[in-house]
Amino acid sequence: MRTFYFFLLILLVAVTTLFALQNLQTITVSFVSWSVTLPIAAVVAGTYALGMVSGGSLLAFLRWTLTRAKKTG
Repeated sequence: MRTFYFFLLILLVAVTTLFALQNLQTITVSFVSWSVTLPIAAVVAGTYALGMVSGGSLLAFLRWTLTRAKKTG
């Protein structure tokens, strides 16, 4: 099973590298008065990371809220 996970990891790294190499064009991202020009792959990776952080925070908050509600009621 460890070998399977290792090959799965290698496949994921290969696909991610291929995606990054094929998306080297730059785009400009603007927010309010701030703007930055980055490669498309960097924008996608940043968006993914922000989604993981915000989703994990939301789940942790909901879990904490439910646990607190069960204790008080």
